[in-house]
Amino acid sequence: MGMADKERDMSEQVLEAVRALLPAIAERAHEAEKLRRIPQDTVNELAAAGLFRLLQPKRHGGFEADPVLFYRTVRELAEVCGSTGWVGSVLGVHAWQLALFPDRAQQDVWGADQDTRISSSYAPTGTVIPAEGGYRLTGRWSFSSGCDHAEWAFLGGLVPGADGAPADMRTFLLPRADYRIDDVWHTIGLRGTGSNDIVVEDAFVPAYRSLRFADTSALSCPGHEVNASPLYRLPFAAMFTTTISVPVVGIAQSALDVYLRTTRERIRVAYAGQRVAEDPHAQVRIATAASEIDAAWLQLTHNISELLRVAAAGEQPSPRLRLRTRRDQVMASQRAIKAIDLLVENAGGRSLREGDPIQRAWRDAHAGRVHAANDPERALALYGQGALGLEVTDAMM
Repeated sequence: MGMADKERDMSEQVLEAVRALLPAIAERAHEAEKLRRIPQDTVNELAAAGLFRLLQPKRHGGFEADPVLFYRTVRELAEVCGSTGWVGSVLGVHAWQLALFPDRAQQDVWGADQDTRISSSYAPTGTVIPAEGGYRLTGRWSFSSGCDHAEWAFLGGLVPGADGAPADMRTFLLPRADYRIDDVWHTIGLRGTGSNDIVVEDAFVPAYRSLRFADTSALSCPGHEVNASPLYRLPFAAMFTTTISVPVVGIAQSALDVYLRTTRERIRVAYAGQRVAEDPHAQVRIATAASEIDAAWLQLTHNISELLRVAAAGEQPSPRLRLRTRRDQVMASQRAIKAIDLLVENAGGRSLREGDPIQRAWRDAHAGRVHAANDPERALALYGQGALGLEVTDAMM
């Protein structure tokens, strides 16, 4: 067995270990909603299984796994608990992003504990002031999923130029001691993600703990000097947005699975006791929903695999491939929403009861859809511009 095969086997072992946890995680789905964060037992078990190390550099105890395997693991988590899938996806991908930072920043986070996790909030809502040797940050950053289970945070910020206007956008890396978490996550969907606010009051961030957004788009980051795997030469826009879409696809699959189980035995009293399983309209909904989910998954994984193949060949991904990846990523979320809506419309009144997995899937999927990465019009317009030969300058491509 070659080295590549051994590494693949180790990554597959993580997937199998996570699969063994799924029944218990499914039982905790209601607890996650009640707590408004993932139960600590679940996080501990996922960490022990290796989920958060799948995209982590080997030099820091990670697996440098094929990203498709990571996303497959996330999807299966989301199929039993949407919030757990979402948090597993977001916290898991941050190990990949830290690998792009200067080596000194990686050592700060993983030097003492290779299981250290990072949450994020990329919207540049705070204030950044250049200072000697770095920057000073102040402000509030919202929607930091899983922040209660992380010891560091990635925060987006605009760096002003000499004239005071924004001149650069960066991701800043802060330790837990430099911020506090404001518990504000009261929502109707993805309740268990604990996507609370992070509040910073005049914290100093050394320059090496920041990363230019332009460098991630250009695939020229400081971390490439020490992390040579093609995994770390994928566009940030592709990895991050796929991270947000995959849980929604998993949630849609969970809705389909539940719908199939309940529909096999369901009777419509209003239609003379007709078995819903014999209703051709229900059958068409099932086929349509299943096809939408399959199409979403196939396009997501195909594009990520193509980007990895290009990186392994030492090439730069073409603008067309980047735009296609974004197009298919937002369409994956749209397809998942369409699938769930088709099923919920035909699931009957019992599906509306509190605690029913169908209504939870509907709430979670629609909550995930409103994330900026899943905004279809913007991404689809970018693809249209490129197809028409117009210049596309958006960083999220």
